[in-house]
Amino acid sequence: MQVCLFLIGASGEHPLLDVSPLQRIGGLRSLVVHEPISQWVDPRIAPVADAPSSVLQLYFDELAALEAAAACEGPIHHALQAESLVERFTQQVMAVRVLAPSTLGGDPPVQRCTYLVAYEGPANDFDTWLAHYLHHHAPLMSTLPALRELEIYTRIECTIGLPCARAQAMQRNKVVFDDASALADALASPVRDAMRRDFHTLPPYQGGAPHFAMRSTYGNLATH
Repeated sequence: MQVCLFLIGASGEHPLLDVSPLQRIGGLRSLVVHEPISQWVDPRIAPVADAPSSVLQLYFDELAALEAAAACEGPIHHALQAESLVERFTQQVMAVRVLAPSTLGGDPPVQRCTYLVAYEGPANDFDTWLAHYLHHHAPLMSTLPALRELEIYTRIECTIGLPCARAQAMQRNKVVFDDASALADALASPVRDAMRRDFHTLPPYQGGAPHFAMRSTYGNLATH
């Protein structure tokens, strides 16, 4: 199972200026940069006032490779220091469940539109929560019209030396579409109505569930 390091930019900050140093990290399988889109696309959920300025996803095939890259004075630390970004990001390492494999096409860099969701938690019983989510909610998500990608992330503990504060979401997920119009159409579809009904049957949990519509850049990001 892949693991992913989330680097979450504080609201109101400038986005990452240069991600090219991150591309050269040993063991890094893929890198995605998410930045907020200007229009709000969800008729059922109000926009969040403190949306992140950017979200970076760094994917690794092995946890050991991620831990090495995220060690104190390691390559990720140095890349953030070079951009004076250490204090502007929070971090979280999560396991990746790929429920709808990516169908992204074209030459890099590829841009898509993503809806990122964070369930802050905790759940009263996380095993019951996750089982319901994977067996009931995720299958509905997978039928959203024009869906390009679906991933669900669960928190894991690991050795990491980055001086960024740690985020504590119990779960995250993302759905990916070609553009903001396709995302808006999916969120206005009958599938989303079914998802909202299922949302109200989720096992008890605390905290919020903020949703963020983002412009996502995949692939060769040296010119970002």
